[in-house]
Amino acid sequence: MTSIFKINGLVVITGAAGLLGEQHAKAVLEHGGSVALIDINKQKLQALKNKLIDYKNENINIFECDITDKNQVENVLKTINEGKNNIVGLINNAAINPIVSQSLNDSNELENFNLDNWDLELNVGVKGALICTMIFGSNMAKNKYGSIINISSDLGLIAPDHRIYNNKKSISKNYKPVTYSVIKHALVGLTKYTATYWHEHGIRCNTLHPGGIRDDQNSDFLSKVSELIPLGRMANKEEYRGAVVFLLSDASSYMTGSSMVIDGGRTIW
Repeated sequence: MTSIFKINGLVVITGAAGLLGEQHAKAVLEHGGSVALIDINKQKLQALKNKLIDYKNENINIFECDITDKNQVENVLKTINEGKNNIVGLINNAAINPIVSQSLNDSNELENFNLDNWDLELNVGVKGALICTMIFGSNMAKNKYGSIINISSDLGLIAPDHRIYNNKKSISKNYKPVTYSVIKHALVGLTKYTATYWHEHGIRCNTLHPGGIRDDQNSDFLSKVSELIPLGRMANKEEYRGAVVFLLSDASSYMTGSSMVIDGGRTIW
């Protein structure tokens, strides 16, 4: 019997060398699909492919690509089509995500926010998602079948609580940058637009809103953020695999333009 959770074709994953890229890839590979892993970092891409050694090598394709460059993305599609791979999914996962211990500081003050950073981060998070949607989405639309997942965040629904990034000993204030909130909210708009634009072409598009993910953050931060989450902890990296499989497969065939929130309950408080 054919499972409604089976993925019958190739799924493009951007930002594949990032924190969740490996998990997205495993979710697809474990349910019958193949992957095209895209990232700007060639070394990390090759390292990721090596980590996926337990899966069939022919099901794993890697592409060094700047998703803000339309020509580069078009070349990736051309190579995929030359291999006669049928694209059935796209995960817009690429983002520049500031690390708690390194990138959250007073330079992120709204009053003095660096506009070069604004351009860079929105280029990757919004323009890159748009370009990939245009190119891979239109390819799927021609084939009348496909699912797009835009990876947002719980901060695509709520504002960041800057208090959790600070401690009493710190003289300067730390802030989550405004770009992160703007990008993650923008992806919701892109999802709804895409879902209605290609609704007659068999393309579904949904937003996944993950909560914070445990990734060697300091104990003070972990304690503070956990108090904001009803389940009392941050997510483990692998806890989003099921959602990815659901959204890509026919198990979610009647779901489009929607937001799936998996945040341990943070956004309900």
